[in-house]
Amino acid sequence: MEDKSEITETEPEPSSSPDDLGRSYGTLLEQQPWDVDVLEKPPEVAASTPPAETPASPPAPLRIIEAILFVGGPPLTASRAAEIIRGLSPAQFQDIIDTLNRDYRRQARPYTIVTQGQGHVLTLRPRHRGVIDKLYGGIREARLSTAALDVLSLVAYRQPATKQEIDSLRGAESGGLLRQLVRRGLIMVAHRGEAGSREISYGTTPRFLDLFGLRNLEDLPRTQDLQQI
Repeated sequence: MEDKSEITETEPEPSSSPDDLGRSYGTLLEQQPWDVDVLEKPPEVAASTPPAETPASPPAPLRIIEAILFVGGPPLTASRAAEIIRGLSPAQFQDIIDTLNRDYRRQARPYTIVTQGQGHVLTLRPRHRGVIDKLYGGIREARLSTAALDVLSLVAYRQPATKQEIDSLRGAESGGLLRQLVRRGLIMVAHRGEAGSREISYGTTPRFLDLFGLRNLEDLPRTQDLQQI
């Protein structure tokens, strides 16, 4: 991977940490799968039903997908969506993505859904990304140490990678560097272990791709030297 030891970036203090977003996503995924064929009641039917007798019904599949994309986390794939919404086919999933993007364009929304790897993420349109800089106090230069770049490279090529794997490959403690990279929005929590397990896997973010001029992870340099990473 090209050595970019000095990068220009913002370092915001987000209202919700990546760990918080990961927990929110994890909580959502731990819920029971929803059925695709369950439809929301029309307004007139809902109005005629006493609140005490109205059974809890899941939201429409389109809104479920939109909510997951809004929460963030790893790119949402068709297979992951099918685990959450029982009976959702890959074609239906893609139709939902296309429908949401058409709605966003028609409504002139500042965000869109883009493909990242095998899945999709919700992100700001390029012309609106400057809002982040204005909101969080402008841009400053920040230099990543050689050790931080080493950890970032290992996460990029090994993702999803655990702290234990990174520590083993580096032969050194990496917890502080991983937290620093999460704070700067270059990596995120990609997966959490089962209940009772503290194992966390990390992956890169869309911000990482933007800063290093990559369209997707397939654009990462592939050389013989990297086979030893």
